[in-house]
Amino acid sequence: MSETAFDAKSFCSSLPLQPGIYRMLNRAGEVIYVGKAIDLKKRVSSYFQKTSLAPRTQLMVSKIASIEITITRSEAEALLLENNLIKSLKPRYNILFKDDKSYPYLMLSKHSYPRLGFHRGMLDKQHQYFGPYPNAGIVRESVQLLQKIFRIRTCEDSVFNHRTRPCLLYQIKRCSGPCVNLITQRAYLEDIRNTELFLQGKQTEVVNNLIEKMQRASDRMEYEQAALFRDQIQSLRKIREKQVIDSGKALDADVIACATLEDSNGKICVNLAMIRGGRHLGDKSFFPQNAEGHNPATIVEAFLAQHYLNRSVPHLIIIGEKIRKEALQTLLDSQAGHKVLISLNSIGERRAWLDMAAENARLALKQMINQQASQKERVRALQQALNLSNLTRIECFDISHTSGEATVASCVIYDNFSMRNNEYRRYNIDNITPGDDYAAMREALSRRYYKAIKDESRPPDLILIDGGKGQISVAQEALTELGLSNVNLLGVAKGEGRKPGLEQLIFPVTKAKKPLQLMSDHAGLHLIQQIRDEAHRFAIQGHRNRRGKARTSSSLERISGIGVKRRQGLLSRFGGLKGVLTASIEELQQTEGISRKLAEKIYKELH
Repeated sequence: MSETAFDAKSFCSSLPLQPGIYRMLNRAGEVIYVGKAIDLKKRVSSYFQKTSLAPRTQLMVSKIASIEITITRSEAEALLLENNLIKSLKPRYNILFKDDKSYPYLMLSKHSYPRLGFHRGMLDKQHQYFGPYPNAGIVRESVQLLQKIFRIRTCEDSVFNHRTRPCLLYQIKRCSGPCVNLITQRAYLEDIRNTELFLQGKQTEVVNNLIEKMQRASDRMEYEQAALFRDQIQSLRKIREKQVIDSGKALDADVIACATLEDSNGKICVNLAMIRGGRHLGDKSFFPQNAEGHNPATIVEAFLAQHYLNRSVPHLIIIGEKIRKEALQTLLDSQAGHKVLISLNSIGERRAWLDMAAENARLALKQMINQQASQKERVRALQQALNLSNLTRIECFDISHTSGEATVASCVIYDNFSMRNNEYRRYNIDNITPGDDYAAMREALSRRYYKAIKDESRPPDLILIDGGKGQISVAQEALTELGLSNVNLLGVAKGEGRKPGLEQLIFPVTKAKKPLQLMSDHAGLHLIQQIRDEAHRFAIQGHRNRRGKARTSSSLERISGIGVKRRQGLLSRFGGLKGVLTASIEELQQTEGISRKLAEKIYKELH
């Protein structure tokens, strides 16, 4: 880039009086800010004409080396382009929200005996979806609740189609047994209809239906059936009593509130409360980056654009800030295929929802600040205990296997006072003697830091190894071979009886230091335990996944004539290896690509 100062006056004079987006670049050619405008000339000029700019904006303007513009046909089109560029470029001075790839839904399939299930990802129009929900835990709780009340099946089709007797869920009264015709299709579909009404918020209608059915069963002296309906009614009434907010209306809405605190150092929280079918499903808190110095209205406007564009939108969005909503509302109407109302002046019930979201935002922000303060104290304590000049980024390694089978190494990252899940890595270890933890650790470190050197990445301030002197010695050798002998290395050896708090910290031989044992209540030790336990969890999860995959396919892999396609077809049709093992020759033969002769061979090999 040229070192010549940016000539703002000359540039702005040539700008058009049209809508569009502008990209501000620094001397390195990096985009530091993306904005939209109804009038490009007026908006961009304002950055250089106003003397009352916020300090953060003044700093941004001082770094501008050039500005690029793109003209659009409307402000709505500019908003869409701005949002896409912010997500892809992540400019330093734009408010950024973490992009959750997809929210979970509760699904009712469109089969003759519909299945109730958890769904995440693209929505298939042939099924019915309810949500989205704030997190997966709430969906699973809802599934369990609906199983208890309406006894809807949750099994996959491959299992449902091959049952010969009811499963355990039937025995514990969580399924009505449609797989073996223990309920008529008509009765099952009535339960499905009640489930739909319940999820749509029409609980009164469901209760009235069940009361009517209970009365008819009682009149026919079918007292056991009447008791079942009575239990369902009682469960529904208990749910209504527990529900904090229930409008009695089948209303879908999102409620968005923004909060800050005096001692939050510019940190801001945006809380999203989800109301579906008139019921409060839960909430989710967001902590935007680069939000310091921006007013709540600007932050909420950024959240609406980044969160809803290219995502499912409810009919009503309730916010407490005054924003310019015309362009956003035009885009959301078009995207959703229905009218989306962005409500700014809420009263009555809507105000109660907004107040609830605002309080949750304040509580979440306070909790985050307290957690961050605790993490800072832990880092400071560990830095002092190890006598390190700097401690920001820590990487920790662990090995997991079962008697040498399916060895997996994990690497978890702690950076800037928090775990960085998106940077975690796993390494499948194959070319070693099974059970050789030293060789596994050497390979994991070599693969990790060879790539880091190649990419010219800065090494971490501290590398933790879950192990004692042997693992540390091997790790030191691997790092020395890569030219990283100066990186701080520390082993975490389990104490006597493997009790937490008795860990010994092992230094490389080159440091000539005795093992260090911190007090069990030492904040630095708590940080080490936190990171070490996360590496252990991540390694075990990877090992179990790899071992399960190997064991699932190994029995079929031994059979000649069963390639990848046929093996996948069998596992998919019967819901896994267990289903294949219980299948008859005739059932195996019905799988695509499996002849009678091959079915007989498979059956013989597996039994």
